[in-house]
Amino acid sequence: MAETTETNKAAVVPTTTPRSPRGAAPRRDKRRDQTPEEPKQFEELVINIDRVSRVVKGGRRFRFKALVVVGDRKAKVGVGVAKGADVQAAVAKATDVAKKHMITIPVLNDTVPHEAEVRFSGAQVLLKPAAPGTGIIAGGVVRTIIGVTGIRNLLSKSLGSTNKVNIAYATIDALKSMVPRDEWLNAPVKPATKKVAKKEETK
Repeated sequence: MAETTETNKAAVVPTTTPRSPRGAAPRRDKRRDQTPEEPKQFEELVINIDRVSRVVKGGRRFRFKALVVVGDRKAKVGVGVAKGADVQAAVAKATDVAKKHMITIPVLNDTVPHEAEVRFSGAQVLLKPAAPGTGIIAGGVVRTIIGVTGIRNLLSKSLGSTNKVNIAYATIDALKSMVPRDEWLNAPVKPATKKVAKKEETK
């Protein structure tokens, strides 16, 4: 009996590259078009985002409320709250509000110049100066706000309400109440130099 052998046909590999579909734009390297971004002047941090609703004639209308803090780490800070139809719009509005209401904090040796305790609505915040190397002893909203001010050493305590908006405004009011050391009532006054005329010795 004669044996029959089957030969496998070799697959034909196309030598030409596939053409792009008609009308397709040529590919460009996007990395060439990218330009180095300039460093931002202010640091923006989102503290909290809530979904709020309002009852209207047709039912409920849902929106988003954002709490944002803005600072330059050079003793400038601001807090803003705004609402928007979506999260991105709410954050953008809150950032603009925070930039319009920025305050300058007197910083002494990388800490606050004196102790301050402020109550805003139901929230109560206590800020105290700390020795070098202590760090920021705070939590939650207070730590986020102090982190963008440039203060490195601080002791704090949050009492009362846990509403983040009230705590944020209480922290800003406490920082706003800080008085520079030069303006203290009991600040040491340099002795005035008086010119004393020497009396001529009479012989």
